[in-house]
Amino acid sequence: MSATIEPDLQFSVLCDDVRIENNGKFILVGLFEAIRARTFPVQHPVLFVINRWCNGEGQFREKTRLVSAINEPVMEGPENTFLLKATTGVYTVVSRFTGIPFQHAGTYWVEVLLDDRLKQRYPLTLVKIEPKAKPSP
Repeated sequence: MSATIEPDLQFSVLCDDVRIENNGKFILVGLFEAIRARTFPVQHPVLFVINRWCNGEGQFREKTRLVSAINEPVMEGPENTFLLKATTGVYTVVSRFTGIPFQHAGTYWVEVLLDDRLKQRYPLTLVKIEPKAKPSP
């Protein structure tokens, strides 16, 4: 089945955890846009990216990845294939990234691709925590 109407990315959210209630509702825990670390390189234990697609019709491939400021790949989620039977349907993708290696402080990017085309790109800032100055005697 070929795509007849390309979907919109309703939202893409970076967070610490995603939970799904028995009624199907998503609970997003710890939304953030920056990670702080005392030293670099650092390995961040886990983060989630949740993407919601809507207003489309057809079959599509979706992927989320993390890239450095100079567009070097840091980590890539799996490719997800999904079908929207009508424009009133939605499809939600939850990507879990574990053990993410960040080589230095600065701006990294969350990228969301649809059928290998970039649909959304937003910053994730890695901040070096400076040691607190000791008070003078």
